[in-house]
Amino acid sequence: QILGKVYAVLSDAKQRAIYDETGTVDEDSEVLQGDRDWLEYWQLLFKLTVKDIEDFQKRYKNSEEELEDVKAAYLNFKGDMDRIMESVMCADYTDEPRIREMIERAIDSGDLPSYKAFVKESKKKMMSRRRRVEKEAKEAKKTKDELGLGDENDLQALIQRRSKDREKEMDDFFAHLEAKYGNNAKKGGKKTAAKKRKT
Repeated sequence: QILGKVYAVLSDAKQRAIYDETGTVDEDSEVLQGDRDWLEYWQLLFKLTVKDIEDFQKRYKNSEEELEDVKAAYLNFKGDMDRIMESVMCADYTDEPRIREMIERAIDSGDLPSYKAFVKESKKKMMSRRRRVEKEAKEAKKTKDELGLGDENDLQALIQRRSKDREKEMDDFFAHLEAKYGNNAKKGGKKTAAKKRKT
């Protein structure tokens, strides 16, 4: 919903000019009052499904792209495996031995420096990371089971429900801001917009 409003403002010359000048948007504008189904719009725009994500994971794992990402993460985080595992796409705890081996080969070949955080990582830290991610995986599975997520349609329903919840939260948030600060700011914003229309 928020992305939809941002897109609506930026793609409308008049609304964008008002925003550039005042830093506010006219919430009553027709541009923002349209009843477009933004979820459907973004899905049409990006055409992304769960199967697309799964196919991407299959292509990505053990690819040259993944290797480059692992190397970049290793350098960026100075060999800290906690942060490397958090930052590499599509990686879960079952991938750690494979990713560790990739890094070791790159160190042996001279492609990567040998950071103490990596080569001297304690067994205690490794086990702590493993317990943490296993716990997260169990919690994720439990949540998925509780929500009854088994196929694409279930996921679609969840996305739509969350989208509606977020929309309500944002409406409540804007209403709260308007009640607290809105009277002067709203008058000023509309006055500026009205002046702009006259010129």
